[in-house]
Amino acid sequence: MKILVCISHVPDTTSKINFNSDNTEFDTNGVQFVINPNDEFGLTRAMWFKEKQNATVDVVNVGGPETEPTLRKALAIGADSAIRVNTSALDGYQVAKELAKVAQDGGYDLIIAGRESIDYNGGMVPGMLAGLLGASFVNKCIALEVEGNSATAVREIDGGKETLSTTLPLVIGGQKGLVEESDLRIPNMRGIMMARKKPLNVVEPQGADAETKAASFEKPAPRGDVKLAESVDELIEMLHNDAKVI
Repeated sequence: MKILVCISHVPDTTSKINFNSDNTEFDTNGVQFVINPNDEFGLTRAMWFKEKQNATVDVVNVGGPETEPTLRKALAIGADSAIRVNTSALDGYQVAKELAKVAQDGGYDLIIAGRESIDYNGGMVPGMLAGLLGASFVNKCIALEVEGNSATAVREIDGGKETLSTTLPLVIGGQKGLVEESDLRIPNMRGIMMARKKPLNVVEPQGADAETKAASFEKPAPRGDVKLAESVDELIEMLHNDAKVI
């Protein structure tokens, strides 16, 4: 089984977020980048298939050279090779088109993406990728088993879970629950050293156009000062007169 794991290069959640002077672009100065957490759950599940079912695992990212440390980390975790599509990620449609080209060229059986990236939270790429490939699609996937050409997946739905059976090729949008958090892997020194020798192939984009463009960004309004109530009566008065919620 050939598996392709889509890796987003996203800011660490502890990073302080800023934009340029006219609020039209994200300011990356001083920001630490990591593997998108939803993708990391998918990568860990792919490693399980590699170790238990002899699958091969490639990782792919759409981005410039600055994303290569993130791909190298995925290689250090255990992926066999990496592919970087040499263009900036502009919107979900453009990224999905570029990923679809890589998936088609590679003949992958299973494509694993995170259900959304934690920076823009668009949640568009996995579904559009499946549509472009004409493949089955399971979003919010929290469990996956593959036997031969058949797959059984569990996805989260309102108030419960749904179990689905389908055939490969399959695209999933994975999330927390796809593997246990305790199973997520931290690259060890041997893995980091081996990752330096693994192939990281840079391919030129097919030139897909973006369908959308961010007009501007705006940060949430700063929180007001905290007022502590010293009694229940004072709390009720504050909720009634100040917050006006009761």
